[in-house]
Amino acid sequence: MSAPERIPPRSVTSAELLAEGELTVRGRIREASNAALYCTVTYEGQEAACVYKPVAGERPLWDFPDGTLAQREVAAYEVSEATGWRLVPPTVLRDGPYGEGMCQLWIEGQPGAELLALVDGEEPEDGWKAIGFAEVGDGRTALLVHADDERLRRLSVLDAVINNADRKGGHLLPADGNRLYGIDHGVTFNAENKLRTLLWGWAGEPLTAEAIEVLTTLRATLGKDGELARRLSPLITPTELDATRARVETLLTSGKHPEPTGDWPPIPWPPV
Repeated sequence: MSAPERIPPRSVTSAELLAEGELTVRGRIREASNAALYCTVTYEGQEAACVYKPVAGERPLWDFPDGTLAQREVAAYEVSEATGWRLVPPTVLRDGPYGEGMCQLWIEGQPGAELLALVDGEEPEDGWKAIGFAEVGDGRTALLVHADDERLRRLSVLDAVINNADRKGGHLLPADGNRLYGIDHGVTFNAENKLRTLLWGWAGEPLTAEAIEVLTTLRATLGKDGELARRLSPLITPTELDATRARVETLLTSGKHPEPTGDWPPIPWPPV
């Protein structure tokens, strides 16, 4: 009798692993302002590290409805996927040991990648874009700059679409394969302009042809019968969805990266 045919294990996507796997809490990420738990998730013989942020651990904010930050993190992932840039790690909304929350694939950042710097002088060197001046002690100031990097430029466009109110340096994760991820998207999608970011280096400059193409695709899929609109509808309010459509339209009409309006502090604090 011949041996039975061995069936190879089924390939499980990261999103499926996060959504369906058994979630085990391993520790708490203490630097986070809201409850953020380091976990492992296991499903059909596969395991990965992840971050679980339960809704019950969210601190109330004056300008965002209570208990909505996890949904906004998932919404940011959905928009990122729709761009094709895949700038946000796989993220799902699921039940966990402390109730419903956001579960996101853990990304190990590259420790040596330099994306931000403080430099002397009035203008950045080649390969860098100016953000603004910062106090560095003893009455001295230095120029804060970020890398003139196409990955950051894409992320700046994504932030403009999702109205990210908290793009700090610590939320940038360079990873293997020349990848760059952005994390911590709980304060996004507000209907009012809340854009606060360190990525102002391209402010007022023309959008790239790639960005225009991506925004045109977003405009179509955000239509009332569009796939992205369908995915966002359970996660943000109808008013916030309309505001997202309007931001995409504004970017396409202007053809430029947004500039600070002066109505809202343009850089998050602390910036890193």
